[in-house]
Amino acid sequence: MNKREFLVQLRKGLSGLPQDDIEERLSFYSEMIDDQMEEGFSEEQAVAAAGPVDEIVKQAVAETPFVKIAKKRIKPKKRLGVGKTLLLVLGSPIWLSLGLAAFAVVLSLYAVLWAVIICLWAVFVSLGACAVGGVLMSIVQAICGNGDTALVMLAASIVCFGLTVFAFYGCKAATKGCFMLTREIAICVKRCFIKKEEA
Repeated sequence: MNKREFLVQLRKGLSGLPQDDIEERLSFYSEMIDDQMEEGFSEEQAVAAAGPVDEIVKQAVAETPFVKIAKKRIKPKKRLGVGKTLLLVLGSPIWLSLGLAAFAVVLSLYAVLWAVIICLWAVFVSLGACAVGGVLMSIVQAICGNGDTALVMLAASIVCFGLTVFAFYGCKAATKGCFMLTREIAICVKRCFIKKEEA
């Protein structure tokens, strides 16, 4: 792919973002390709070094503030007629309540997801506390002369310590996955607001 084709595809992918953001990205990648070519790369190599267009578009959408996208999308292009305004007002008890209910359901599911993550971390902390408490209790039992009980408490604390290690990696992976899901949801919501230009 040559530079012109790359920039055309990039412009098409970025359509729907604010115009100044589109021009800024196009200018940046055009200069980057030119700099690569000045360093001795062929045009195709310079374009390939810029990266896939889809990834660039995804990154641009992720970095553009939601408010900026929504402001551009929601800004009315023309005034609504009396009939449309009347329909909006009369239908508002239905569409507004349905929209709020859908938003509440999605928000509650998201809150439940984070509540599960918090519970997983609580289990991790509990296992760690049990491991430390088991070691301390085994020392106390050994001092009191209860060797069998001390041995059982030490074994239980070793098991808890092992479970703590596994729980840490599980909690870390679950938290990272939840953050990635949050990022993907934000990008999807932004994309819903981006109106693609007609080809």
